[in-house]
Amino acid sequence: MTFTLTVLGTASPHPGPDRPSSGHLLRGGGAEVWVDAGFGTFTELRRHTDPARIDAVWISHLHADHSADLLAAVYGFAYGGLTPPAPVPVHAPADCAQRLAGFLGRPDAGFLGGILDFRPLHDGQVVHYGGLSLTSTAVVHDVEAYGLRAECAGRVLAYSGDSGPCAALTGLARDADLFLCEADIDEHRESERVHLTPEDAGDTARRAGVRELLVTHVGPTLTPETATVRAASAFGGPTATAREGRTYTV
Repeated sequence: MTFTLTVLGTASPHPGPDRPSSGHLLRGGGAEVWVDAGFGTFTELRRHTDPARIDAVWISHLHADHSADLLAAVYGFAYGGLTPPAPVPVHAPADCAQRLAGFLGRPDAGFLGGILDFRPLHDGQVVHYGGLSLTSTAVVHDVEAYGLRAECAGRVLAYSGDSGPCAALTGLARDADLFLCEADIDEHRESERVHLTPEDAGDTARRAGVRELLVTHVGPTLTPETATVRAASAFGGPTATAREGRTYTV
């Protein structure tokens, strides 16, 4: 049974030409899950699957570069001929539905019920789609945020979402076959610990004992290539740069 990650976007904090913001497609165990929905990722999702057929959406946190394209999904599902056969489960922090409703000028999110089924995330939450298991872990950020541990057929993908260095992140990545990890910043400012430097990403991968590190969500003060080299030096194991449109076997 093949378990794969397709990268839809990696940019932070805004999209660039041919580089959408954070988004990924997980496939395994007969299921397809859209993980994070940053700017531009709905278009990329359509390159790889019919969005109306996805089993679920999982959103790490509600910053726009990880969630804004839920609006594109709403328009596609409600008005664009991509209506799913049943409301699509959306696992996201609790305010997600209300934020979408507010953007659309509606007092509540009830009108979305025919296309999206919002299910609030919590620390330690486990859900299953086919043979794919998704475990959410609260991580350190400046808003409510979660990392993801996805398991299928004995293989493990860990995803940091947006996180500062923390024990919870190391725990969710423990012994993962593939660790998709942000390396957003060049260095920490004063006591701020809401993102990772490349060295943080590599050190977390080393301490967690992961098999391979995949660097993503690199901010404007770094290049993806530089961030990957620095992360690899701290990790000491196989390290690559996440690239839009590429599919990685976990």
